[in-house]
Amino acid sequence: MSTICNIIGAPVEDGAGRPGCIMGPAAYRTAGLAQTIAELGHTVIDHGDVQPAAIAPPPMAHPNPAIRNLPEIAAWTTAIADAVWRAGDAGLTICLGGDHSLSAGSLAGRAHLCAQSGRKLFVLWLDAHTDFHTLDSSVSGNLHGVPLAYACGLPGFSGYLPDLQARIDPANVCLIGLRSVDVDERRAIARSGAITHDMRAIDEYGLAPLLRAFLEQVAAAGGVLHVSLDVDFLDPGVAPAVGTTVPGGATVREAHLIMEMLCDSGLVGSLDLAELNPFLDERGRTATLMVDLVASLLGRRVLDRPTRGFT
Repeated sequence: MSTICNIIGAPVEDGAGRPGCIMGPAAYRTAGLAQTIAELGHTVIDHGDVQPAAIAPPPMAHPNPAIRNLPEIAAWTTAIADAVWRAGDAGLTICLGGDHSLSAGSLAGRAHLCAQSGRKLFVLWLDAHTDFHTLDSSVSGNLHGVPLAYACGLPGFSGYLPDLQARIDPANVCLIGLRSVDVDERRAIARSGAITHDMRAIDEYGLAPLLRAFLEQVAAAGGVLHVSLDVDFLDPGVAPAVGTTVPGGATVREAHLIMEMLCDSGLVGSLDLAELNPFLDERGRTATLMVDLVASLLGRRVLDRPTRGFT
């Protein structure tokens, strides 16, 4: 089924510990993302790259001295949330990262849309990390580690990041692929009620039953699904272009299975492609793989299978 695909570039690297993610949106475009989507019969609208507002001095400070680039991330969050909200809830909105702090904005914008339409928002977080730190608990100070906690309304963000129009219920969040979680995050995620599946769970049970159970939950609630895909969800052997590599990640085949199941579900309304650092890539192999995964989400198949389309 044909759909409208809104592409929004989010070239933010202020939330990461090393430079390079600013080149992510350009790498996806160079790897042929728009052409690939169009060849699958969908309409592509590229809204260009988000431009955050200028930061007014003096810069905000936080009691946690490790926190870095807080004013910059606040500006990016506002700009990305507004861009996602303006794109609307028809078709599929794809945010091209940029480090994972972009999801603070994409989740906020999508939650706002769902609140206006009266539909529940669910989140599938595909990542080696939970990104469930607060500004108080972060040790690294890198704000790509806080977006999910922020969007779920954990305390401590008010006055530093934009106030949320709508928060996400952690019970509607499923994290898959975890294999590097700090102690404070482990405690916070356990208290939150979010669904978590680390790589051991995938090894023991396989991806399909874990994902299927969550998709059934989303469908039963008549919900909309936001998917946030971090490059480090994948094993660094197949996707080296990320500054937060953790061995033992998902295989190419496992990642494609997820995307194919998501396509079959017809539940996905928005997608983040986060943490691509082209400076660390090998002849564009990671960007190309990520574009191929988007193609699977949008209907590319080895054999024809019936799909429900998109919300």
